[in-house]
Amino acid sequence: MSVKRFFILSSFLTAALGARAQHANDTVLKGSTIEVIQAYKPEVKQAPKPEWIPQLPPADTTHPTLNLEVPQQTLYYSYSSQPLRPLALGKDAVIPPYESYVKAGYGNLSTIFLDAGTDALSGKDYETDIHLHHISQKGTIQNEQSLLSGLEADGNYHAENNEWHAGIQAERNQYYYYGYNHNLYDFPSNDVKQVFTTVRATVDMKNNTDSSDRLLYHPSITGSLYDAKLNTSESSVGLNIPVTYKLDSSLDLVANLNGVLTDYKTNTWSSYNNFAQLAPGLALHHGPMSGHALVGLALGSDGRGYILPDILAAFTLPDTKYVVTAGWQSSLRRNTYEELTTENPYLVNLFNVTQTRKDEVFLGLSGVVGDHFIFAARGSWWQLTHLATFLNDTGDQKQFYVAYDNVNALSLHVAVRYTDANIWSVGATADYYDYYNGTQKYVWQEPNVKLKGDITVKPSAKFVVTAYIAVLNGIHARDTLGNTVTLKPIADIGCNAEYQIIPRLSAFAQVNNLLDDKYQRWLGYQAYGLNVYGGLRLKF
Repeated sequence: MSVKRFFILSSFLTAALGARAQHANDTVLKGSTIEVIQAYKPEVKQAPKPEWIPQLPPADTTHPTLNLEVPQQTLYYSYSSQPLRPLALGKDAVIPPYESYVKAGYGNLSTIFLDAGTDALSGKDYETDIHLHHISQKGTIQNEQSLLSGLEADGNYHAENNEWHAGIQAERNQYYYYGYNHNLYDFPSNDVKQVFTTVRATVDMKNNTDSSDRLLYHPSITGSLYDAKLNTSESSVGLNIPVTYKLDSSLDLVANLNGVLTDYKTNTWSSYNNFAQLAPGLALHHGPMSGHALVGLALGSDGRGYILPDILAAFTLPDTKYVVTAGWQSSLRRNTYEELTTENPYLVNLFNVTQTRKDEVFLGLSGVVGDHFIFAARGSWWQLTHLATFLNDTGDQKQFYVAYDNVNALSLHVAVRYTDANIWSVGATADYYDYYNGTQKYVWQEPNVKLKGDITVKPSAKFVVTAYIAVLNGIHARDTLGNTVTLKPIADIGCNAEYQIIPRLSAFAQVNNLLDDKYQRWLGYQAYGLNVYGGLRLKF
């Protein structure tokens, strides 16, 4: 073979082998999938857990006729958590279908009812809520009537490092002293008319934190003016600064500073009712154990110093959903004119101001049974110093005086609730008090048995029915002769129903005091009796 042919043949063989090798390399390269993985921490918004904490004796802030209204939206303990999402996606911007509503109705006893609210004034970094309400009623006897009107507005602003909140409340509460013997006395309406007007403003701020932040704070300041007829007024300014410093993952250093300055004036008399307290301590949250221990160093209105312990320990039983709690908690109630007339609106405007100390030693058990049933029970021993109670005027009896009592008590509080999703819910609470060693014959006008129950049924997405019962018993009072009388037991039963006609419009009906019982929460002041009213709710 010649050299030229050899080179030509070699060139062809080399090219062929190169092409085959290139083709072989192309076929072994397989398709690739590129995965981009972004680590994120899912965030679930925590829903509030209902807690029952008894106070003795709790302030009775219900309407004096005990015509209780049970809004159906407060009866649900179920919640829907938000979907898991990467934090980098930012906040959800869920726009509610309707930002405002107006609910209005009319009924017997000349009942006029109005309830309205809106949160339309909101933006990316702020939101507001405005609520307006009114109810007025007139009974069958002279001067048996009442009126309550109010406006509440709240706003929140989300700054880079802090959350700001401001709120304002204005309320007008009108009563008449009709609890006298109408066969012996005939008072003109203007002479027995009492009007309480409240204006209150609050500003508070808390810092935005994450898991790495150690310092938490939430200062707030509140100012109020409480005005009543006959040149009676009470002004207050209060400051509250709770601070928490995380020492480690299970132990916190806590310090609470709060104080209130109150000036009470009538046309002939004035007094100050002040309070200041610093409460340092520790808070523990480690595994199944949690609790806190604070020592309150307080100064009362009479210049007297107090040591007010606040000790709470909680332990979750192993492999259960039951929590055992125990502790010793002390507090000081100032007994301001606003506090006392909110509890009993038929109070005289001149009384001796004495602050009440409450000491409670308690043992409790709470937990969850299955998926639907929750319960709580708490037994307590109380020592109450200068407890404010109420005694009738022995003349015409239309007003009450304050009588202070030093007394001990044993109490038992039980609360249960069963909830089946959003279909139906039923719950009940019971409180029993046994008073002893008192300086007064009885704890006047304070019931020793309190029972409450409610049920909500939602037959369909458009129809909701609620019902309630409230029972009070063991109320002792003093008649015009100075004799002790026991008021008959109170049983107030009522119900509410609301049906959605169209998405924007629904109809409602409310029934109070279904038994038409003319019971007396305060001696001489009978209830209105059966009260029925209804109307429409418009959403827009």
